[in-house]
Amino acid sequence: MTEIEKIYNPQAMEQRWYRHWEAKAYFAPSGTGAPYSIMLPPPNVTGSLHMGHGFGFTLIDVLIRYHRMCGMNTLWQTGTDHAGIATQMVVERKLNLEGKTRHDLGRDAFVEKIWEWKNESGGNISRQLRRLGASMDWSRERFTMDEGLSHAVREVFIRLYEEGLIYRGKRLVNWDPVLLTAISDLEVVNQEEDGSLWHIRYPLVDAKEYLVVATTRPETLLGDVAVAVHPDDERYRHFIGRQVHLPLADKTIPVIADTYVDPLFGTGCVKITPAHDFNDHAVGARHHLEPVNIFTPTAHMNENVPDIYQGLDRFKAREQIVRDLETQGLLEKIEKHKLKVPRGDRSNAVIEPYLTYQWYVKSKVLAEPAIRAVENGDVKFVPENWNKTYYQWMHNIEDWCISRQLWWGHRIPVWYDEDGEAYVGHDEGDARKRNNLEADIPLRQDEDVLDTWFSAALWPFSSLGWPAQTNDLKTFFPTNVLVTGFDIIFFWVARMIMMSLKFTGQVPFREVYITGLIRDSEGHKMSKSKGNVLDPIDLIDGISLDELVNKRTYGLMQPAMAQKIEKATRKEFPDGIPGHGTDALRFTFCSVASYTREIRFDTNRLGGYRNFCNKLWNASRYVMMNTEGQDTGLGGAPMTLSLPDRWIISRLQHVIRDAHEQMKQYRFDLYAQTLYDFTWNEFCDWYLELSKPILTSSGSTPDMLRGTRHTLANVLESILRLLHPITPFITEEIWQRLKHLTGRQGETIMLETYPQYHHSLLDEEAAKQIEWLKSVIIAIRTIRSEMNIAPGKLLRVLLRKGSQTDRVNYDGHRHLLFTLAKIERCDWIPDHEAPPQSATAFVGELEIFIPMAGFINKEEEAARLNREIARLEKDLSLIQNKLQNPQFVDKAPAEVVTKERSRQNEIEIALKKLRGQLEQVMAF
Repeated sequence: MTEIEKIYNPQAMEQRWYRHWEAKAYFAPSGTGAPYSIMLPPPNVTGSLHMGHGFGFTLIDVLIRYHRMCGMNTLWQTGTDHAGIATQMVVERKLNLEGKTRHDLGRDAFVEKIWEWKNESGGNISRQLRRLGASMDWSRERFTMDEGLSHAVREVFIRLYEEGLIYRGKRLVNWDPVLLTAISDLEVVNQEEDGSLWHIRYPLVDAKEYLVVATTRPETLLGDVAVAVHPDDERYRHFIGRQVHLPLADKTIPVIADTYVDPLFGTGCVKITPAHDFNDHAVGARHHLEPVNIFTPTAHMNENVPDIYQGLDRFKAREQIVRDLETQGLLEKIEKHKLKVPRGDRSNAVIEPYLTYQWYVKSKVLAEPAIRAVENGDVKFVPENWNKTYYQWMHNIEDWCISRQLWWGHRIPVWYDEDGEAYVGHDEGDARKRNNLEADIPLRQDEDVLDTWFSAALWPFSSLGWPAQTNDLKTFFPTNVLVTGFDIIFFWVARMIMMSLKFTGQVPFREVYITGLIRDSEGHKMSKSKGNVLDPIDLIDGISLDELVNKRTYGLMQPAMAQKIEKATRKEFPDGIPGHGTDALRFTFCSVASYTREIRFDTNRLGGYRNFCNKLWNASRYVMMNTEGQDTGLGGAPMTLSLPDRWIISRLQHVIRDAHEQMKQYRFDLYAQTLYDFTWNEFCDWYLELSKPILTSSGSTPDMLRGTRHTLANVLESILRLLHPITPFITEEIWQRLKHLTGRQGETIMLETYPQYHHSLLDEEAAKQIEWLKSVIIAIRTIRSEMNIAPGKLLRVLLRKGSQTDRVNYDGHRHLLFTLAKIERCDWIPDHEAPPQSATAFVGELEIFIPMAGFINKEEEAARLNREIARLEKDLSLIQNKLQNPQFVDKAPAEVVTKERSRQNEIEIALKKLRGQLEQVMAF
């Protein structure tokens, strides 16, 4: 046994314990008990641990550790996502620094370079997850480009294609003209920016009149195929069906009527450009108008515009078009206008709606069973209100664009012959075999890769070995719960449900716990551009102010923001960020994990939970100093449990019961608060203090000493097991030093049994007596504090009136009361006898007086009494208002009304006593 150190130092223990756990394979499924499994939402292989990861992954680890301790066969399946765009960008930038591009290498060599980078540098987030204490089974770590997962991806594509649920079509997509690929809605960031609204004249063909169209994108007018007005707009009804000249182009276009037009926006006339606007595309389809694409993939003007604009960048073309409109008298006016500009989250380029050939999944067919799965309760959202979001998206689902114009990713498993006929297969040989193609028929593979969300949709079952029917798949699928944010309910959650039902016939998980999104302390989204990002590792290890400033300002897209960010950072963290340790960070994450949509993360809370860990450490030192080498009842010797022993054991049962219920409901915040309150307030602040008089009294028998030592060690050991899912490191460190005092023989706390509730250990009578004792002690301590009486000064106390219970409790627990309240002498005085000049407190009917002779401060005592009188008068006023309200008296339950009337009577009695005491003080 090693003596526990005086100072709690998390950095000295955390990484050491994690290496030990991993080396011992404690994270692997036990092979016994009911299965419990969670899939890690696979972070990008390029990524670093951010606050959203730290938050969500901590909650998963709490669930995993809890269920592991509950005896379940627990698997946390881990892995990383190949992150098509992000990874390709990382390696391309490295090549650019060498003066090369991917095209210099060619596709195969470039992909080899990415694999090299992945093997050398792609494990950063895995290392950070270990720092977070994530107890995932690393021996099963998967990567979405592993051969097994790649096989599953191809198998799904082939099956869907052969069923006619995957097709290639020309449709409008979000196009990144820098990355030269389609991207998903989730990868588009809509930023409010300053812009303009150009009012352009479209001359009528058959009259010397014109319609004025307001647009934020004048360069797209060369792709216009119509001008639309609302059919009920009286201003324009007579123009419907007529033709207008398209400005700067030698063509005419019709005026059409469509309810899409908002008569109140701009001029009430809208230019329709189906090839470059999603809403316009829908209007064009309704009116059978042929889209005209005017952009190249790099967003330069193409051959479908007049010669003078061809080859111009879209924004250079805008400048030229505006000048030409003005020259020709077709520009009516320009207004300043705030607008949402769609930008790619990776490139920051303005995204273009762009008409291209892409691969699509027919989603409505897959969505129907996925909707039913939630409707009939096969999948449950927690909180339940997220059902509505899920249904809204699923009932309005569009076909899913699954192709990306990248080199890194799962390449589309389609080959074409010289006539453009498509054939699917796992490889070229398989495609030939499936379609009986001769070896001399030339084939070329599709150049595109699959959207990373496609492989992510298969993650719950592909990571377990599907399409092979592995033991892991049979044991751990469906998984128990998915923990994720609400922002990807559609992009990921829904697609996993669709794909799992389609290919396994089962839902991928039984519950979906939706977390809020972590914001900064002001409620703002954390982002590099705002300079408010926090790195969880910095909160664990600490970071100097200069290092933090450098981290927040390095590589900004807008360098002008650096000065503003530096100033804000120096103001918020003048001394940098101190290291708090992983356990304190995990506790903080749990404490804020409520059902709310957005969660503000205040670093000041970290200090509070660091203090909690320190409090637990010091309490453990006290317990071990008073039990080490002593008889704690392990040998079966008789023991007597004192009132404090019986009380803390009883309270422990309530906490255990509440902890299990809160975990069942995913109320991590209540779970954390319950354990915090019990550990800090009841065990450390009260029980340890109550144990001291027993351990130091000459009147304590060996049985009593044995009972208290037994309780100290065993309740602390139970607390450690209760806390372990939240704070794994400190609990393991203390438990290893304590376990021999409680008879525990296990190798690690993480494989011990989670405390179980025992109704037989409840002791409500002990609870009542301790509450009485605490109330009297608090009343005396309050007077001592408010009257500035030295903490160590022994007091003379007088008691008056009170009930028979008060006298029984006083007689039974006199020694505890005297010790904790630091009483020198206590006397009961007759009910009719006036006490000497005293500070006064009341506990129910019991009156407590502390004579002030020798150290009373008349003004301070009067002020204290006036504060107490004001507080009670306010409470009384609230109660009287309730009781004077007929609606409350008539509609509230009878017991509630009775309780309010009883409380009113108690306050009136107390006020009378306090006012009398105030008169006495003032007369002193």
